[in-house]
Amino acid sequence: MKGERVELSLIGLFEEADSLSTLSGTTPGETVALLEYLLAICYASETYPNSAREWRRWVEEKHSLDQAAAWLAGRPDDEVWDLFHPTEPLGQNALLAPFLDQRGAGPAQLVIEHVGDYNQFFDHHHLEHPAPLPVAEAFRAMLTQHVYGPAGRARISGKETLGPTITNLAIGRLSSRIRVVALGATLGETLRLNLTPSADLPGEFNRSWTAGSQPRRGFRTKPDGRAVSGPADLHSYLGRSILLRPTPEGDAVDRVLLGAGELLDLQPRHLQDAVYAKMPDGRKKPLWASATRALWRDAHALYAGVANPDSPGAVHKGMDLYGRLALFPGADALPGPGGPVSRSINLWAVGLVAKQTTAITWVSGVFPFAPGLGADLHRASKRGSDIAEHVAAALGKAAYSAWTIAYPNPKPADKAGQIARFDARGMHWEATEEPFHILLDETVAGEDVHESLLDYASTVRVTARRFLTERLDSLPRNSQGSQAQAAALRRFDDEMTHPKAPAELQGEPA
Repeated sequence: MKGERVELSLIGLFEEADSLSTLSGTTPGETVALLEYLLAICYASETYPNSAREWRRWVEEKHSLDQAAAWLAGRPDDEVWDLFHPTEPLGQNALLAPFLDQRGAGPAQLVIEHVGDYNQFFDHHHLEHPAPLPVAEAFRAMLTQHVYGPAGRARISGKETLGPTITNLAIGRLSSRIRVVALGATLGETLRLNLTPSADLPGEFNRSWTAGSQPRRGFRTKPDGRAVSGPADLHSYLGRSILLRPTPEGDAVDRVLLGAGELLDLQPRHLQDAVYAKMPDGRKKPLWASATRALWRDAHALYAGVANPDSPGAVHKGMDLYGRLALFPGADALPGPGGPVSRSINLWAVGLVAKQTTAITWVSGVFPFAPGLGADLHRASKRGSDIAEHVAAALGKAAYSAWTIAYPNPKPADKAGQIARFDARGMHWEATEEPFHILLDETVAGEDVHESLLDYASTVRVTARRFLTERLDSLPRNSQGSQAQAAALRRFDDEMTHPKAPAELQGEPA
């Protein structure tokens, strides 16, 4: 685990938390998995606030996390924290030990990005590659599997190991949705910001499959999800049955056996950071990662819980992360017109894009938040997204207008490719992200939202029209080409002044 390029133990991370600027894994998902583990230790050591009021004091007064470090340092001798312990391996299922040497695969199976299709009964020769994985990397990859492992079918044989359902890999707790982390100025503040207050017991920390009193599932039949005993249980749950084999030197892992893990009965209160988006049928579900829709286009969802917690259709989870952020120190000291905000944090959104059983890529984005400005940020981001969506639709219609003239007798099979020749939407989406973030930064700085939106809309409109013109440059220099170009530009301009167009595109405040 790294902080300012310094390798630290778990105890060291808590001892130095307020002098470390961040925690960094090799991927966004790995970093989230590490934070989840640290949060679980905070809860297990009873280092967490009991109420939203106390949460604010913890953040404002930089409440010490030494209790978590002392808890780790003071674990009894019979409570082992050893990745390779024979009966209680850290984060693993020792019941797989009799099968590991013969039925395990290479360490690539442990790393989400290296597996490929999680229907692992396919021909996956690369999983047999014996190249060892350093212990620290293996530990972080294991944590990431527990939290983000995609659904699929494990390579392990259930009939010849623990039972038929060990092959059924359930989707990880965070795999199907965007995880939002409130980022503070230090690792310590980040942990305090993301500790959900609770007056209840923390529940049991899942140190190992064979340790503790927490009942574990069997693998003869598929069980129902078990109840979550508390936040320590939630953040440390073992989403995979994993067992690692060390090299003779003990500094790396050379073989891995991986199968299905625990199933949890998750309730709305367990999704403190979740933001919700509408599906085509009108239902709401936690915002998910997409390979085609950038996170910033849905940034307004991040601010909605602070701006409109009681709006119709809102998903109520009690005092969630966004409700607490409204209490963030400084929320009772609103800035004057054009004045700077005293404190701000960032909301870091992370998701895993998967196509069926194949992990594709990680997506992430950072969005600013300032106390007292939730409503302004929600408005700026929602209007900014609406403006970008309208401009994109206009570019699509303009491309179609050019196509109808440039290709009067097209073959149906060629239509999509021909329209794509004039379609500037990809260029538009890529170019709009930066002005959108500038819009949010100006809002956090206390700038007038009306003026910022007008500037943003002007930039997006002018840039998009330039992209369209560039796309149309491929038209022949003849009458037909000129007509197609004129029709496309006219259609784009008409869409900018259409009665349903966002007012800002016409130089007017909404």
